[in-house]
Amino acid sequence: MLIVIIVVVIFFGIYLAKPKALSKKNPAGEDIHVNDIILADNIAFFRGLDKGRQQQFEKEVLEFLSEVRITGVDTTVDDLDKILVASSAVIPVFAFPEWKYINLQEVLLYSDTFNSGFQTEGGDRNIMGMVGSGYMEGKMLLSKHALHEGFKNDSDKNNTAIHEFVHLIDKADGATDGIPQILLSKQYTLPWLDMTFQKMQEILKDRSDINPYGTTNKAEFFAVVSEYFFERPDLLQQKHPELFHLLQQIFKQDPEVAMRKAREKIGRNDPCYCGSGLKYKDCHLKKDTALK
Repeated sequence: MLIVIIVVVIFFGIYLAKPKALSKKNPAGEDIHVNDIILADNIAFFRGLDKGRQQQFEKEVLEFLSEVRITGVDTTVDDLDKILVASSAVIPVFAFPEWKYINLQEVLLYSDTFNSGFQTEGGDRNIMGMVGSGYMEGKMLLSKHALHEGFKNDSDKNNTAIHEFVHLIDKADGATDGIPQILLSKQYTLPWLDMTFQKMQEILKDRSDINPYGTTNKAEFFAVVSEYFFERPDLLQQKHPELFHLLQQIFKQDPEVAMRKAREKIGRNDPCYCGSGLKYKDCHLKKDTALK
């Protein structure tokens, strides 16, 4: 009897230790799997969530993958590619669990940058991502290299895929104008417009660390500062507290708290989250300790 009990305990121990994977079918009828180990290894935002919210994140990633096709144009698409795309979609709207990207049916994944004719060879290949319009309506185009870089380096302010999904959020009210009316409460609309104008002027006068691409128009400003908000919330809060506060009101999130928790879970000898290849203790540990 004792032997039977020991065997049962060992069996359940092995079962519980296995990586948990949720599964569903994608629009093509293929099985899709979302593994919490892959998420924890690659998505800092996910690492900063408590267990219950991690389960919610996994569910929303799986839901996105069951509704939106991800197609490789000149490259293969693996599970990690799919999870990175879906995570980019979920992160900005994580406080809105019922959100659906009704204006997106397919993500086209290119191996690297492409040009305005969607070509990956020749000159002028400087586009890393874009939301399609006209005959490309309902599609998003992303550079696979840029997609991975956006999650590999957590110390910069850039994430191309999040940038493009923020454009879709902006577009959901019928106009890509930098005013996400579906998420933005009316009392914050004028303050947001004033802040947009103020910060764009600071960029133009070379008095800001915000990506100058944000001065292209209000829509690009919204997408650029949203990247900053989710990639380096600590720095944005320090340098632009009022802008940080308004983005909190829009996204109903405080990613700085999640980032802090994610970094607390990194061991001294683990690879640094910034993607440098160094151990955490030899890279960002001192800087992160000073910020506490």
